[in-house]
Amino acid sequence: MKSLLAFFLLASLAALSATAATPPNILFAVADDWGMHAGAYGTKWVQTPSFDRVAREGILFNHAYTPSAKCAPSRSCILTGRNPWQLKEAANHICYFPQEFKSWGEALTEHGWFVGFTQKGWGPGEAKDAAGEPRLLTGIAFNQRKAPPPTTGISNNDYAGNFAAFLDAAPAGQPWCFWYGSVEPHRGYEFGSGVAKGGKKLTDIDRVPACWPDNDEVRNDLLDYAFEVEHFDRHLGRMLAELEKRGLLANTLVIVTSDNGMPFPRSKGNSGELPNHIPLAAMWPGHIAQPGRTVDDYVSFVDVAPTLIDVAGLAWPATGMAEPAGHSLTGIFRSEKSGLTDPARDHVLIGRERNDIGRPHDEGYPIRGIIKGGYVYLENFAPTRWPAGNPETGYLDCDGSPTKTSILEAHRKNPADIFWARCFGLRPGEEFYDLAHDPDCLKNLALAPQSTSVQSDLREQLLAELRTQADPRMNGNGKVFDQYLHSNKNHVGFYERFMAGEKMTTPWVNATDFEKADSVPAPAK
Repeated sequence: MKSLLAFFLLASLAALSATAATPPNILFAVADDWGMHAGAYGTKWVQTPSFDRVAREGILFNHAYTPSAKCAPSRSCILTGRNPWQLKEAANHICYFPQEFKSWGEALTEHGWFVGFTQKGWGPGEAKDAAGEPRLLTGIAFNQRKAPPPTTGISNNDYAGNFAAFLDAAPAGQPWCFWYGSVEPHRGYEFGSGVAKGGKKLTDIDRVPACWPDNDEVRNDLLDYAFEVEHFDRHLGRMLAELEKRGLLANTLVIVTSDNGMPFPRSKGNSGELPNHIPLAAMWPGHIAQPGRTVDDYVSFVDVAPTLIDVAGLAWPATGMAEPAGHSLTGIFRSEKSGLTDPARDHVLIGRERNDIGRPHDEGYPIRGIIKGGYVYLENFAPTRWPAGNPETGYLDCDGSPTKTSILEAHRKNPADIFWARCFGLRPGEEFYDLAHDPDCLKNLALAPQSTSVQSDLREQLLAELRTQADPRMNGNGKVFDQYLHSNKNHVGFYERFMAGEKMTTPWVNATDFEKADSVPAPAK
């Protein structure tokens, strides 16, 4: 009897060991410039059945944010678990990724995982090791399979087909992690495709944010954006079906999100509610309590890396990754609560440094901010600089679009046009918004005759946490972010070269975005 008990005890221990040593597979799906527009969030003019399924069979996050609303710095935060001001050069867009910061893609690979991605992983920028070889921050690329795109603005990458190719290549018995990085709904779009090919109507849009004019150009632009979001969602649906067909969905953690807000003026590239608030849903059969929950905890992209390392069964020190600012989301997964599950998750920090070039001396537009309790507080460290980039160099921190063109043309006819001021004008040193009464963040309460205690409390908390995280801006060394080199050598010193008459290439904006130098008001000194 004793030997039989010992046998069953050893067998049980072996089973537990095997379970612990068999982590889930991971599908991490990240759209490019998708804001808070999904059926699960109540949007009627964007159809996202696949994202909605993930939310329905898993968990939907109402308050997920990227620390930096631009492609490369946002993805740097996802991959490292650190805020941009903790990442040296990687705080900037189109940078040289620092060798000292390891990604979870690299860490998983080192610990026996099969890691791959399709289309857009980390970037744009340059990430090389000490030998000058490209680093595999998101694993091995799978981009061979192509498909006819539905519009001229959509990639011909067969994302789901390349995911299937990845699964074919994955060694049997080895855990895998796949990064699905679409380039939709990044610009440009095929104008009118939302109506002509998506079957949408301009009247489908229930509300145009008040920072933009409500006209046919803007509504068409929004519907074209919606059509590209739906393309991302269709490939996600095909990937879920592929996992089901292969019997893999039951042991796969699926996370779906976007790197930053929508590519419209005052959104992507800025800091605040519209730029930084992003969709997020996760499903993991058998490991998310009470599937279908919606939670109100404030979560950040710095929580992604700790979450993936946690579910992989790895101790953080064993990864060789720098200390994270975030915390694993598995506690929320295990909770049975909806609404607020963890009172400590009551805020997020956001900010930016240099995104696109176009200001004198390749300077950025430094911001730090905090979002908490329905309020947004921002501190602009260089308010004499142009937030969206200098007018004479095309407002390069804002992608070209029909919406941008509409606003610029209206401003040229009427310099007092309010939409130009909201999207491209100079901003004060502090901004403070009450989201419950001002969801578009247009009424800056920091300009009120008397500031509130909420504003001062948020500022105090923000600065205290930034000091704890050793933000160079807190010790007077913020200029280091402007001094880091832009990794596109053709654009280094852009402003001075352009103003001297050199022809520069700027494919992300329109030729009509550039203002005549003699028509640009000089910023206050």
